[in-house]
Amino acid sequence: MQPTYTRQEALAQATVVIDCTAEGLGLQHKRDWYEHLPHARGFIAQGSEFGFGKMYAHGINDAALVPGTDRFLQVVSCNTHNLAVLINTLALQDEAADNLVDGRFVCMRRATDLSQDKDFIPAPEVGKYGDMQFGTHHAKDAWHLFQTLGVDLNLFSAAIKLNTQYMHSIWFDLRVRQPVTRDEVLEKLRLNKYVACTQKTMASTIFSFGRDHGYFGRLLNQTVVSVPTLAVRDGHEISGFCFTPQDGNSLLSSLAAAAWCLDPDAYEQRLQFMMPYLFDEV
Repeated sequence: MQPTYTRQEALAQATVVIDCTAEGLGLQHKRDWYEHLPHARGFIAQGSEFGFGKMYAHGINDAALVPGTDRFLQVVSCNTHNLAVLINTLALQDEAADNLVDGRFVCMRRATDLSQDKDFIPAPEVGKYGDMQFGTHHAKDAWHLFQTLGVDLNLFSAAIKLNTQYMHSIWFDLRVRQPVTRDEVLEKLRLNKYVACTQKTMASTIFSFGRDHGYFGRLLNQTVVSVPTLAVRDGHEISGFCFTPQDGNSLLSSLAAAAWCLDPDAYEQRLQFMMPYLFDEV
């Protein structure tokens, strides 16, 4: 795409700005440019731009958005979307706010995207803990996401980078107060339109499905749960593996955030054209 306007000309005409620049630049852009544009209705940052604005994941904390107040939104990372939808679906939805006793996650991240030709790694690389309370930023960001709804969760995550280019995968372990069966867990997952279930156990075959059937090759679901890996121990501990449709789930939230900034009362209706690309089964 050839540029038509300078940055200043584009920002002067923009109603909503979705900032997709490199990590760390969103906050700088907010200070340098966005805070001086009172006419624009919304500014949306991506991923780990902590402090840019209210954290947001579509279908998780839409109720926390305040029209006229929340001009700055941070769409959380793809893996944080995955953590959040698992927590919301399996522990909080239709349950008391304290139903989740604790949530533990191991995020197994793909090394690079297929589009990247640098920084691939030759072997698995474990990640450092950035926070002794939450581990990696995934659990910390999920905690802040649910804080916008007034919910205080006990979460911890670890990360390891694998020498693959296909998909992120996550092992999850949720302990809940209310007893639950495996069949009830499956029913909860299948009723959530943002969750896809699969009998597959390999990232490559799930990635291939998204390439063949997804919107421009992307899966927009927030998670793909591998049903054969699901287990429920003693009626209170839910564990399993799932796969993260990286950039697909955050793209849908970015679109939802832009639609909300433009029309807070009818943005859900404006998103209906995307619903056929949310798969029940992969």
